[in-house]
Amino acid sequence: MEQGNRTDEVWVLGATGRTGRAVAARLAADGVPPVLVGRNRGRLERVGATLGLTHGPKAVVAGTPEAIAAEISRQRPAVVVNTLGDYARTALPIARACLPGGHYVDLAADVPAMLRLAALHPEAQGAGSTLVTGAGFGVLGTQAVVTMLGEGRPAPSRVRVDAVPSVAVEAGRLGEALAASIVDVLTTGGRRYVGGRLVRRRLGSDSYPLTLPDGETVTTVGVPSGELYAAQVASGAPDVVAASTLVPSARVVRALLPVAGALLGVPALRRLAVSWLARVEGEARPRPREHTWGHAVLTWSDGTVREGWLRAGDAMDFTAAVAARAAERLLRGEAAPGAWTPTAALGPELAVEAGATLIPGSRERSIDSRE
Repeated sequence: MEQGNRTDEVWVLGATGRTGRAVAARLAADGVPPVLVGRNRGRLERVGATLGLTHGPKAVVAGTPEAIAAEISRQRPAVVVNTLGDYARTALPIARACLPGGHYVDLAADVPAMLRLAALHPEAQGAGSTLVTGAGFGVLGTQAVVTMLGEGRPAPSRVRVDAVPSVAVEAGRLGEALAASIVDVLTTGGRRYVGGRLVRRRLGSDSYPLTLPDGETVTTVGVPSGELYAAQVASGAPDVVAASTLVPSARVVRALLPVAGALLGVPALRRLAVSWLARVEGEARPRPREHTWGHAVLTWSDGTVREGWLRAGDAMDFTAAVAARAAERLLRGEAAPGAWTPTAALGPELAVEAGATLIPGSRERSIDSRE
């Protein structure tokens, strides 16, 4: 399939990392041979050997976002999947290199990165390119529920979304991409939408005890994550809160989060923290619960309340499936040009295609003052 002089290749950036390897494996299993992109040819070849492709995958060696962007501009792949992390820095040069006519997918999960990519919407529309940001569990796993619950109704007045991931941990180093994401959550500080505006909120606030459909109880805590932006885009609600179990819910830890965020806002301290976290060696652990859950409650001004859930398996496996399916659908030309969140580009069915189940709530409820 040719698009002008553009190839039909799907590139996976960061292909030697856990997420990149998983996305590449999904693509290969679906009959879409990925091009593996990374800094080390030997590691790329080792990943390629695991994919079971008859002729082996193509590899592109490039060590920086700028070098990768230059290769994209030169070789013109059809779709680029960015799993590099640090999306506030890596997304823009790489997404712009896909223009005109090429498509882009990333796994951004923070508000600043998603807002920056969203600003490319007019440019992408004019160039005939589709840019999808947030193609992973937290964002799609909650946005799909919001879209399902709000279908056919006017914009609600309030929305709360909760992400409850369950992930098996691999033995080995945390890695720079995940380390940067953790630190950036702390430095961004708390956020929520009030009256349609993104406003500051004390980091660690908006805690809420949540009973999952299988009866387990967890506590979610407000985070300045991509779920917040995605829920507002999907619902149009003026007031939105996003929360997750990834933030410690103990009162003493939550009290210290704003202090940690302020310290890590110093660029030199941020670099040190990312470098240290990236080298932390972890032991392999099974996922803490059977299911990963996305949750949303929508409240309308007439008093109507709708609640729903998304159920998936391992959150990392789901994320890899989402990114691969999004890339495959963009390769087939199934989304309009522009810069989009996942359901805006490809609909809530993307979550189902990636293996999740959407569950409309069977009861109405209110969110109390702890929001």
